[in-house]
Amino acid sequence: MDQKIELKLQAFLDGELGEEEAREIANLIAQDKDAAALVGELRHTRQALAGFERVTVLPESREFYWSKIQKEIERLEPAADVAPARGSFFAGLQRWLVPVSAAALFMVTALTVVQSERAPGSEGAAELEITSQHMGAQTFRSQTEGLKMVWLYDRDSSQFTEEPLPDNVDAE
Repeated sequence: MDQKIELKLQAFLDGELGEEEAREIANLIAQDKDAAALVGELRHTRQALAGFERVTVLPESREFYWSKIQKEIERLEPAADVAPARGSFFAGLQRWLVPVSAAALFMVTALTVVQSERAPGSEGAAELEITSQHMGAQTFRSQTEGLKMVWLYDRDSSQFTEEPLPDNVDAE
């Protein structure tokens, strides 16, 4: 069932539909089991919630009640609108100095990082040291491209070596 029909069923139950639309929805309820079930569920929900509505009776009229609230708000607002007393010179300096020093610290940190990346000879990564006699490495560097590539290979089973493979290793 689509949402428009569900909303019309709710409006029908609340008595918000015109005469012609109400007749159409009544016919739909009579013919469609899902629509009838939804209207029944909505009726039960309305009855269940009706007992929990608390009626509050005010001792005065609505307008008078809200005017008292408005007057109390207006009475408290001038106290909130009072401008704070001017602080000392150092308080004003501190309010200005803290954000400026934070921005300066950020800029110094950013420039240090950028300069360290541009420094000649710095690769941005640690050098690779191979301590295994079974592992080999081949390195390619391009200074113009700022590129460094390292290939790691197993010396025992490498196609780059001319030594025969051990008996326990399968050749591909």
